[in-house]
Amino acid sequence: MECYWGFLGLLVPALLVGFLSVILTLVWVLHYREGLGWDGSGLEFNWHPVLIVTGFVFIQGIAIIVYRLPWTWKCSKLLMKCIHAGLNTVAATLVTVSLVAVFDYHNAGSIPNMYSLHSWVGLTTVILYFLQLLFGFLVFLLPWAPPHLRAVIMPIHVYSGLLLFGMVIATCLMGVTEKLFFVLNNPSYSSFPPEGVFANALGLLIVLFGALILWIATRPQWKRPKEPDSTLLQPHGGKTEGMEGTVSMSFVNNLDRSDSDSNSEAAARKRNLGLEESGQRSTM
Repeated sequence: MECYWGFLGLLVPALLVGFLSVILTLVWVLHYREGLGWDGSGLEFNWHPVLIVTGFVFIQGIAIIVYRLPWTWKCSKLLMKCIHAGLNTVAATLVTVSLVAVFDYHNAGSIPNMYSLHSWVGLTTVILYFLQLLFGFLVFLLPWAPPHLRAVIMPIHVYSGLLLFGMVIATCLMGVTEKLFFVLNNPSYSSFPPEGVFANALGLLIVLFGALILWIATRPQWKRPKEPDSTLLQPHGGKTEGMEGTVSMSFVNNLDRSDSDSNSEAAARKRNLGLEESGQRSTM
């Protein structure tokens, strides 16, 4: 890997910031919001930020950069696909539970659902995320899709994954702000109460984590090398680097074989000529 120490210099802070974001979310709901529960009250709602930051932010962030870890480059591509899909599946499961908690809390308290921008963007992100996970599973993990289809969908898959991660970060920030406006009345949010300052710091950590993950995921020098036996075709009929290498080696091998065959034929002709000349001398 190029700039290995630079990679570590970003990876370690990213993991620390992401883990710290999860811890601070727990501190927020346990210290400022009275804890966790599953009884239709605000304690059940508190599962929503905890599970969102844990699954949708932290675990999804790890799933995005798991291909970039140089220690996994010796692992097979299929194994890495399973790890990537597994992490995203865990994140999707946590997100599902968090949504159940929110709707259960709203229904128990007769609170309208889906009226805020946070809920609109959030639900849109969740739906697109599940579609991304489904198509990724069908196209890239299962061996049914033809190579040219994978080549066409791969750039879309990568772009949509990064876009969804950015949407998750934005949705989290909207959710934190919305919650603070609802619960901070005395003292008000504008008077810089401790909970407001604490939650704002949490939001900054989430932004920092997202920025580090996106930077790591978009550096071409930290991209996982192509496997030498790759047979994936590029769109418009092109060949991948792996295919070109295979074709080149086959061409060289064929040239070697043709040269050796030509040398063998020449040697055989010389032997035949020698036998004919010796036969003529003996006859004379």
